[in-house]
Amino acid sequence: MPGFELFGPEEKQEVADVMENGFTFRYNFDHMRNDRWKTREMEQLLCEKMNVKHAHLLSSGTAALQTALAAAGIGAGDEVIVPPFTFVASVEAVFMAGAVPIFAEIDETLCLSPEGIEAAITPRTRAVNLVHMCGSMGKLDEIKAVCEKHDLVLLEDACQAIGGTYKGQALGTIGDVGCYSFDSVKTITCGEGGAVITNSETIYNHAHMFSDHGHDHVGNDRGAEGHPIMGLNFRISEMNSAMGLAQLRKLDTIIDIQRRNKRTIKTAMADISEVSFRELPDADGDSAGFLTFMMSSEERTIEINKKLAENGVDGCFYWYVNNWHYLSNWKHIQELKSCSALPITLIENRPDYTKVSVPKSDAIMSKTISMLIKLSWTEEEIAQRIENIKKAFS
Repeated sequence: MPGFELFGPEEKQEVADVMENGFTFRYNFDHMRNDRWKTREMEQLLCEKMNVKHAHLLSSGTAALQTALAAAGIGAGDEVIVPPFTFVASVEAVFMAGAVPIFAEIDETLCLSPEGIEAAITPRTRAVNLVHMCGSMGKLDEIKAVCEKHDLVLLEDACQAIGGTYKGQALGTIGDVGCYSFDSVKTITCGEGGAVITNSETIYNHAHMFSDHGHDHVGNDRGAEGHPIMGLNFRISEMNSAMGLAQLRKLDTIIDIQRRNKRTIKTAMADISEVSFRELPDADGDSAGFLTFMMSSEERTIEINKKLAENGVDGCFYWYVNNWHYLSNWKHIQELKSCSALPITLIENRPDYTKVSVPKSDAIMSKTISMLIKLSWTEEEIAQRIENIKKAFS
């Protein structure tokens, strides 16, 4: 995902402003920072752009996920429904919260299906981690209805989907709490960073305290602050926020370019009879970071993925065999391998992750390829790419 493709003088100026006039720590040191508050400024801009009441920046998208779970009250022994197709952090964060990931089926949106969620619910289920994979959304109306029916926290993992919307509402703002990632290969980047967004004052207050050792952030004397809860250190630095601030101002431009480039390629590929496209519950809200299509069989998908590479069509991902994005390849997750004992090992009737079965998800992902959409392509490069794609299918 392409934020780094639009680095320019704006990012350099914001970082230089911190180095020359500000201070790198996000809190306090008022007398040294000359009223430079890049993190506060980016949080405010996030609230404005996403039309949400609260935003809190953190050191990574993974930190955002773990903070969101804690802030929403999800912890020891709670079951959290997760998809088998996601970046592994979506599952790791649940383990590290002391909670129990429960895998459920996806559908052709590539996100958790309402039926899959319903089938995975038990008396111990407390939350659903709905991951908006590859920049687009699941069936949000139906999923939200399932969560409300069973009184479940709906966490939107929008780490790959900032800039996307559903019926005009920003992805990440529709559930109880949402998360974004701003690492080096996300739609916009802080270098490393993430955010928790929510309309809940309780979740927000828990988030900013949990991510800073429980500090309540009342007053201007850090040493005199209270500590209502325990927490960790997931703070972002002013340097990272400075870069992200410049990037966030470019978000609309980035999304516009992605959508234009994707539309051109998708229109051309619509003439290929054996191709079908990913289901988009709101096509207008797709952030367009990827063009995802399906083939008729696993064998043909493998063949086409190879031919695309041979014909110079780079950035095509066959997620089904990807080490970091599909459950069947996560041996360390299946075997609960870590450098120390995980909290879940204290639960006697914990799931056996070596025996998780998601046949519907396997059937979908074994026939799915996602093509990265770049910002830097010229019209000539896009035309050549289309020609190369058609050669691969010929």
